Amino acid sequence: MKNEELAKKLMSPSKNSRLEKFGKTITFMCLALIVFIVAMILIFVAQKGLSTFFSDGVNIFTFLFDGKWNPSQKEFGALPMIAGSFIVTILSALIATPFAIGAAVFMTEISPKYGAKILQPAVELLVGIPSVVYGFIGLQVVVPFVRSIFGGTGFGILSGVFVLFVMILPTVTFMTTDTLRAVPRHYREASLAMGATRWQTTWRVTLNAARPGIFTAVIFGMARAFGEALAIQMVVGNSAVMPTSLTTPAATLTSVLTMGIGNTVMGTVQNNVLWSLALVLLLMSLAFNMLVKFITRERKRNYAR
Repeated sequence: MKNEELAKKLMSPSKNSRLEKFGKTITFMCLALIVFIVAMILIFVAQKGLSTFFSDGVNIFTFLFDGKWNPSQKEFGALPMIAGSFIVTILSALIATPFAIGAAVFMTEISPKYGAKILQPAVELLVGIPSVVYGFIGLQVVVPFVRSIFGGTGFGILSGVFVLFVMILPTVTFMTTDTLRAVPRHYREASLAMGATRWQTTWRVTLNAARPGIFTAVIFGMARAFGEALAIQMVVGNSAVMPTSLTTPAATLTSVLTMGIGNTVMGTVQNNVLWSLALVLLLMSLAFNMLVKFITRERKRNYAR
């Protein structure tokens, strides 16, 4: 019996080693599959998007900086959609950021108990609402409101900003809340011990220490707004012209893509130029991710000091 028990004990490490190797292999295969899928998506979109400039003879500078978009007349200026996407994204982020920071400060610094019971469930509810519902509410509520207050048709950048503001608010709020909670407790204790008030501690110490994380939250919200398609398509007006005001109909990259990709023939210049818009959208998403990585790296360096 003793020899059998000794043999089992000697066999168990090798068995655990085999299981560990098997687990590492499965993990590596899953990681490799994810990397492969992402790489294939990048290659596919780049191939289709660049064919506009190399195969169809469209000038890349005309595509990026010309303000006329009329594929049927061979006019492929994407500047109105690029400008519309950036304007809607930046304005919605500017409006959402103060609300998100205020809600996060309330849930972490002022009243964590009531914030967790009342405010957090309300913000979580906004996350679960589908985009089409946001778009429909914007069509039925926001557009008439903008029309009655600011004039015009109601369709335009301003309506899109209001809709995207509500859509990105939960993302920015939750990430800001996590950032504030991650601030070391001794920062607050040191500030209070030196005679600072609660508000001075929150404003000058906590928010200042959480600044990189707040910037990361805002950029994530901007990335969400930049790639939103259905909701913005329903309220922005979908007019591919340079926006002259916040209340005139405009278009974004996503709205033009969703409307036009199903109405073109694969392989034609009209279809390829839409893939070029998708490539621009993909590159901007990558730029947002790289910016988040940079800010996160700087945040780790600051905490390390």
